[in-house]
Amino acid sequence: MKASWDIFCSVVDNYGDAGVTWRLARQLVAEHGLQVRLWIDDLSAFVRLCPGAEPLARQQWQEGVSVCQWPTEWVNTDIPDVVIEAFACRLPTGYTEAMLQRSPRPLWLNLDYLSAEDWVSGCHGLPSPQSNGLKKFFFFPGFSAATGGLLRETSLIEQCHAFQRDIVARQDFLKGLGIEALPDARLISVFAYENPALGSWLDALASDSRPTHLLVPEGRILGDLQRWLGIDDPLRAGFIQVRAGLTVQVLPFIRQELYDQLLWSCDFNIVRGEDSFVRAQWAGQPMLWHIYQQEDDAHLPKLDAFLKLYLAGLTPAAAQAVNQFWQRWNVSGDLGECWAALAEHWPQIERHAERWCQQQAAQTDLATALVQFYVNSL
Repeated sequence: MKASWDIFCSVVDNYGDAGVTWRLARQLVAEHGLQVRLWIDDLSAFVRLCPGAEPLARQQWQEGVSVCQWPTEWVNTDIPDVVIEAFACRLPTGYTEAMLQRSPRPLWLNLDYLSAEDWVSGCHGLPSPQSNGLKKFFFFPGFSAATGGLLRETSLIEQCHAFQRDIVARQDFLKGLGIEALPDARLISVFAYENPALGSWLDALASDSRPTHLLVPEGRILGDLQRWLGIDDPLRAGFIQVRAGLTVQVLPFIRQELYDQLLWSCDFNIVRGEDSFVRAQWAGQPMLWHIYQQEDDAHLPKLDAFLKLYLAGLTPAAAQAVNQFWQRWNVSGDLGECWAALAEHWPQIERHAERWCQQQAAQTDLATALVQFYVNSL
């Protein structure tokens, strides 16, 4: 009999939380043959990721996953073998009470946010006894063998490389999104939070001798882009405008599989949150992470911790250029000069991005690590 798993997701960052749990649920079904229910409290966010989904359905099947609306007033339901509480969301009281009554009790995992901080490996897999008698285990994604790894489907890297080698497939994909870039244009995707300093970077791109085609999926950065363009009306999908050497194009919000291919198609990817951050690493292309901003700049040590790992292997000058651009972007500093410094080291940064991808892909993926943790608990 298939093991049964419940994954609970409370949407906080629009698409990041839903994106991670949806990818995980699908992989557990497709590659590990599990029965998976995904409980999600904001189906409108889920529908953006899975356009065929029903926004008001209490329960629906999508790609083998039972997707359930997390009700405000909890109703009784069967308790599975494994319960994943994603990103420290609080399980319904009635549900935890039912967990106490189940024999054997389910494995309860708190799947936490991704971090490269040193303390993560020491806390990964530790138990947390609860006052009601249940035991919860911390499960941390991460970048070392002492953590739970990263979400990665079995054939993802091979699919990416095949796509990147196939010029016709790449051109057909871009045409399908209405993208017709100049033959020598640099393609850059931007899925980011608000950044008041965006204009300083766009000025640098517009004045560059090499043309740039900027691909911007609908999202929170559009307001800053609109202000730089000096346009009164909000930007919508389909908008295209050329400013000197820079072509700006707004794309529709696309499903995860197409977004992966967009990342694979671009020379540089700016991403945000957690889901797109990981997918950009699997693209093996130069990238920038716009980390989710927290109070009292609590996010900046997390950024520094990742950069400490990510920059290893670069020459000091190239590492400094990458670090400066990432830091400036995340504190809304002037970006023009540091973009020029980054461009000086571009071939090395490209090679490094691919090495980092291969290094991370050599580790156990997150879904497999979760399944192994369950098997070891039996």
